[in-house]
Amino acid sequence: MQTADRRRDRGSMAVELVILAPVMMAFIVLVVACGRYVAVRGDIEAASRDAARAASLERSRDAAERAADGVAAAALEHPERCQAVELTGDFVAGGTITATVTCDVSYEGLGLIGIPGSKRLTASSSAPLDTYRRTG
Repeated sequence: MQTADRRRDRGSMAVELVILAPVMMAFIVLVVACGRYVAVRGDIEAASRDAARAASLERSRDAAERAADGVAAAALEHPERCQAVELTGDFVAGGTITATVTCDVSYEGLGLIGIPGSKRLTASSSAPLDTYRRTG
């Protein structure tokens, strides 16, 4: 009786593997896509924070923009996928300056159906300007 049951089950493991392999591969690719999103999101937030801080240390708006762009480019792994840092706020003593960084996350090469080729992410951070410092 047992030998007859075993003969009927022959090859069932191979069939299960063939059915489950694409599902497992899709799950792995989805995990990689989520990991890429989280990693880039963290990098963009850190770049905006560093850019706001660098801009707040400068004495003029032009110098602040150059410093923010330089720091953000150094903090990002692929700065060519990002737009220039946008600084907003009053550049006066006691004011607040906000740095906004916008980058594209690339999902190309993952081959997931339903996920676009790239997604645009934006992060903003603010930093205060010293109240007793001369700006100009």
